[in-house]
Amino acid sequence: MPKIVLKNVTKRFGKFVAVDNLNLVIDDRSFITLLGPSGCGKTTTLRMIAGLETPTEGEITINDRIVFSSEKGIDIAASKRDVGFLFQNYALWPHMTVTKNISFGLENLKWPKDKIQARVDELLKMLRIEEFKDRYPAELSGGQQQRVAIARTLATGPKVLFMDEPLSNLDAKLRMEMRTELKRLHHDTDSTFVYVTHDQLEAMTLSTKICLMKNGVLQQYANPLEVYRNPANTFTADFVGSPNINLLNFTLKDMTLKNSDGLTLKIAMCDNSKVNDQDVILGLRPEYVQISNEGSVKGEIYSSLPSGMETIVKVKIGSIQLNSVIFGDGDFTVGDNHPIAFPGIYNLFDKDGNRIGRCKIISASL
Repeated sequence: MPKIVLKNVTKRFGKFVAVDNLNLVIDDRSFITLLGPSGCGKTTTLRMIAGLETPTEGEITINDRIVFSSEKGIDIAASKRDVGFLFQNYALWPHMTVTKNISFGLENLKWPKDKIQARVDELLKMLRIEEFKDRYPAELSGGQQQRVAIARTLATGPKVLFMDEPLSNLDAKLRMEMRTELKRLHHDTDSTFVYVTHDQLEAMTLSTKICLMKNGVLQQYANPLEVYRNPANTFTADFVGSPNINLLNFTLKDMTLKNSDGLTLKIAMCDNSKVNDQDVILGLRPEYVQISNEGSVKGEIYSSLPSGMETIVKVKIGSIQLNSVIFGDGDFTVGDNHPIAFPGIYNLFDKDGNRIGRCKIISASL
């Protein structure tokens, strides 16, 4: 399986910079998610690796083979990069059966008929669509069509499988089922997957690493839990996680945080990082804003949204509204006051939004 390396890759459309000096290493057999809001450059990045878009500058290698180099004048065609591409709309041939859709590429490659049949049977079984082999795409559900599209893409044995928001046309329940299927498929095929999405939950659940982008610039490249626990900046912290992280402005002096409401938090650093007296931003994940008798400040319930497995609560402390997640099937009455505890490890950012360390809250008062 190949290793993909991007060196100083830039893509401009006129004066607009879609991808800005991107450096990225995609390891063998990894499942990489290109994540970010619309227009951040993730699809452009995918298309440049696949050969569907030509970079303005930089170099791309797949399996130690240079497939693009602006300096050396190399630009290998997409058809010769040994990659598979799964599109958002599946692009199945409507006049062909499932079997024909899967075998089409193999027939063009002049495979022997017996090998084509063996490969098609293998993929029908792997994707669990054997019973649909004689049906046409119009006779299949969205999830079934996607399985056919995946089988067709895998048929020729590409070293890398590229996917551009392949689940966005499916309903919420089916999207969840297909995430499970894609993760299992990655395990079974032992291939390298590169996947574009704007859905942070998809990125968190599927990836071995997340490449988070903003305005064409790489923000963080790490495994999902590292991105969640140790976001590089406030953009990353706010983009990943649901409900959203609480980002609060404080003034730090002598390891004490104070805000304009008079909320005072005594903190201790947890990772040997040293911080100066300065304006800072404190990031509080909702699961570590707890309604608990051990809390030392009171909060008013602004809203309570029970879903059975958990309850999402907004709590007001002074003029601050905090997102909180309470696990279990509880509910809370709007307007009631409860003690609030802060038992977690929290991220501290400077005023420009860059992470400067992790801290715990020793005491809280208002």
